[in-house]
Amino acid sequence: MDIDLLRTFLEVHRTRHFGRAAENLYLSQSAISARIRHLEDQVGTPLFTRDRNDIRLTAVGKRLLPHAESIVTAWHRARQEVTLGADMEQSLSVGGTPSMWDILMQDWLQQIYQKMPDLALTADVAGPNELLRSLLDGTIDMALTFESPQVVRLNVVELQSIPLVMVSSKKGVSATEALAKNYLLVDWGTSFLTTHAKNFKDCPSPRLRVGLGRIAYDFLLHQGGSAYLAQPMVQNDLDTQSLYPVDDAPVIKRPAFAVYPERSDNSDAIERALALLS
Repeated sequence: MDIDLLRTFLEVHRTRHFGRAAENLYLSQSAISARIRHLEDQVGTPLFTRDRNDIRLTAVGKRLLPHAESIVTAWHRARQEVTLGADMEQSLSVGGTPSMWDILMQDWLQQIYQKMPDLALTADVAGPNELLRSLLDGTIDMALTFESPQVVRLNVVELQSIPLVMVSSKKGVSATEALAKNYLLVDWGTSFLTTHAKNFKDCPSPRLRVGLGRIAYDFLLHQGGSAYLAQPMVQNDLDTQSLYPVDDAPVIKRPAFAVYPERSDNSDAIERALALLS
């Protein structure tokens, strides 16, 4: 059995769309269709009903689903286990969004490395959707993200609230002044943007909008301006006065979440690593 066929089957089931599955797996739609046909030939019966854009599992597809999930997860786990060094007892694969690496995960990874010497580590960075897919197919054991996915078979633990503070390259700037000129709007997610809009109803349209705090941080240091950034990211700059707080701007908090499978053969390593975040 080709693992890629099962991985494709799971992705089509998850997206219920051949085109989106193709995009997520970086394949052409014809390649996705060919893989599904090949798998159906091996099983000997259709796995999906296709009615225009409505793609659903057949009864056989539903029976195959838990087995496909188990096989793909077991294969990823086997690949990790067979490459363990002689002094390694377990492996752990973690992932996070770029912002989480900037704010929280660098220190966490170093703690895991220092305090869990029996652990072989794999660390990666990806967007929320890709992290979710990797969790569901067993590619990674745990992800840290600003979003709380409402997906069965996944545990979601709120870790801490990350304070987002408005900072400026100029001292003594008010929030009104900061918003009026050279303001960078960082997209920290839907809840942040909603809160931001409520707090600053008359905010002029920003000239620059970015999707990553690190971009805004580097821009402020080189070009000047103001932006909402995570306090852990800018605390040293505030202490050294290379950036300054905008004192009358409210602090907006974003919760950080750890996401991991409800059932995992690697639950012990997950729990040990998670304890280092509390």
